[in-house]
Amino acid sequence: QIDNILSVSNICLHSLRSRQKLKTTKMFKNTFQSGFLSILYSIGSKPLQIWDKKVRNGHIKRITDNDIQSLVLEIVGTNVSTTFITCPADPKKTLGIKLPFLVMIIKNLKKYFTFEVQVLDDKNVRRRFRASNYQSTTRVKPFICTMPMRLDEGWNQIQFNLSDFTRRAYGTNYVETLRVQIHANCRIRRVYFSDRLYSEEELPSEFKLFLPIQKPAKALASQ
Repeated sequence: QIDNILSVSNICLHSLRSRQKLKTTKMFKNTFQSGFLSILYSIGSKPLQIWDKKVRNGHIKRITDNDIQSLVLEIVGTNVSTTFITCPADPKKTLGIKLPFLVMIIKNLKKYFTFEVQVLDDKNVRRRFRASNYQSTTRVKPFICTMPMRLDEGWNQIQFNLSDFTRRAYGTNYVETLRVQIHANCRIRRVYFSDRLYSEEELPSEFKLFLPIQKPAKALASQ
């Protein structure tokens, strides 16, 4: 049973393939990996500096989101498979990120949306996990596992426990993440890895999503 491993939570208005020896260059091999490691921040000077992008019948651009009154990255396309961003940009490189939690702050555009993560396990096998909001069941195949994802309206925080998912789907241990690919249709604020799940109070301020309009104190207390 591997259902309900992908944790997706709505951000309320107060905040936020084959067995082979890897010969590719690991981008973060010499980076001290502890706490948080961000690979995309929408308001940075070059948010896609380490990403490549593919666009067909769509667009990938930075816009101002009305809900948060801040810059975000929008990925929109008529076909989710042909409009996406992928990291690392160089297909010969891998991320080499050993932190086991992938967290994405994503806005639901009420259209088809999918993302994919490629990991390496302790059997030296590359596995791909693909989550989408248009699939209803989880399917596990030798080199790819596809699963459903339900997004709430507005901004969501997607928490992906890569270690737990690798163990439940394949009975192996997670070693590191090789690649992250995010397809249309969505808006992105931040994509990062962490060593564990952090509560809202524990998160550094730059990893929170602050919205300009605060809910009344009474409404906040009831959440």
